[in-house]
Amino acid sequence: MIAATGRLRTLLPFGGLLFAGGLSALGFAPLNLWPLTFLSLVLLIHYVTEAKRLREAVARAWVFGLAHFTVGLNWIATAFTYQDNMPAWLGWAAVVLLSLYLALFPALASALAWRASLQHRLGFVFVLAAAWMLSEWLRATLLTGFAWNPLAAVWLELPWVAQAARWIGTYGLSGLWVLAAGSFWVGMQHRWRATLALTVVLAAISIALGQSMGPGPSTAPGQEPPGVAAIPFRVVQPNIGEDEKHDPEQEERIARRYVQLSGPPTPVPRLLLWPEGATLHFLDVEPEARVELAALLGPHDLLITGAPSVTLDLEGNDDVYHNSVFALDAAAAIRWRYDKSHLVPFGEYLPLRPILGRIGLSRLVPGDGDFTPGPGPRTFPLPGFSSHGVPASVGVQICYEIIFSGHVIDEARRPTFLFNPSNDAWFGAWGPPQHLAQAQLRAIEEGIAVIRATPNGISALISPTGRLVSTVPSHRAGVIDGFIPEPLPPTVFSRLGLWTCALFGLCLGAIGLVMSRFAP
Repeated sequence: MIAATGRLRTLLPFGGLLFAGGLSALGFAPLNLWPLTFLSLVLLIHYVTEAKRLREAVARAWVFGLAHFTVGLNWIATAFTYQDNMPAWLGWAAVVLLSLYLALFPALASALAWRASLQHRLGFVFVLAAAWMLSEWLRATLLTGFAWNPLAAVWLELPWVAQAARWIGTYGLSGLWVLAAGSFWVGMQHRWRATLALTVVLAAISIALGQSMGPGPSTAPGQEPPGVAAIPFRVVQPNIGEDEKHDPEQEERIARRYVQLSGPPTPVPRLLLWPEGATLHFLDVEPEARVELAALLGPHDLLITGAPSVTLDLEGNDDVYHNSVFALDAAAAIRWRYDKSHLVPFGEYLPLRPILGRIGLSRLVPGDGDFTPGPGPRTFPLPGFSSHGVPASVGVQICYEIIFSGHVIDEARRPTFLFNPSNDAWFGAWGPPQHLAQAQLRAIEEGIAVIRATPNGISALISPTGRLVSTVPSHRAGVIDGFIPEPLPPTVFSRLGLWTCALFGLCLGAIGLVMSRFAP
């Protein structure tokens, strides 16, 4: 009986952390239940500090992380339903396997804090906040990186706090979440009534400010107020599913949909913005396809569209394929081309292809060959367009690339805005709004507008403060007509990049260590 009771006491924290980890993911889009994330972090901090040994603290944080990522990344399983070469059940196996790995990062953060500062509660909180920032940076870097759903994304429900990303970046905002939850936990240990009352008041103020400063309901396409920069654009969302896109019988209907939504040329020059992979033609080697698209443009229009590109090898070697974005003018000339740099493992290329290919695995995007990465962020001119006499330019981040904080802007030349053509058609119900949230964080960090174009949602115009000016919801055809908002002056983060996060993390860690060594 005593032994059974002891085992129950040992397992009880793990059950609670498994439940709390799952709840913590509900703070992300689309549910945005941020109080659950806050309370779940409080429980994690409590159980980690109660651990008697380092390996016990690591195991507790790992269990929390396993549930956190499994729930938050459930949309990955949907992607496997579009690949006939692999069974659909493998999608859920992929979610769990990926979460088993990703859970190591909160475990690492907890281990560092437990080892360095367990003897002082508030010191532990400060060190954990710094260590969490480090763990998110490592998660975004190791093994090509997977930066999806940083804790910072939950702050978007409190936009007045989210603006701090312009100074401390996404990882700094994630550290603030840990610091806030940890401070609440410390307060509850000493003066729980006062702490609880203060928390309720602050939560009420936060919700009120969030509602007054947040995006509110998005304006309908074509009705958003024009920005101060006289650069008109139209985003096209055709509501094309992944299962339709590669069906030859649907090709003509899809082409008509793009033509219809693009509309006739207007007297005023405009940017026509299409999603990732809007055409499956290789525009760099198919002039006939370019001519067909150019027919949609006025004499001074510019079409920016996603399409594959290929470098043909005439010597018997493999051709080189890229996931690209082209700028096409009315004369069917290619003004520039951007090649995606940060490719999706198992999506756009198959890692260890000689081994994994033999056991029947393949990449999720249809096709036999793998894509080749491009050189990284670039700024491209927009000939014929200007803002207040200054020639306009655009930076491009294709789909998944937008989630990597500090790696989306050409450092040598800051663009007027960022274009993020994406294909969220295979991301399920949770993936698109989570993807959109991370694009909002990039807008805040860099102080420039972000425009997203997707086949079936969510396309959006995001202001330089991260506000959703206009959207086309998922699984709906529509357009966004508007004017590109003028960029804000360069933010601290846009000038210094991830060094701002590093400095903030070092300050938090140093404060925690000093408390642990010298504070009573």
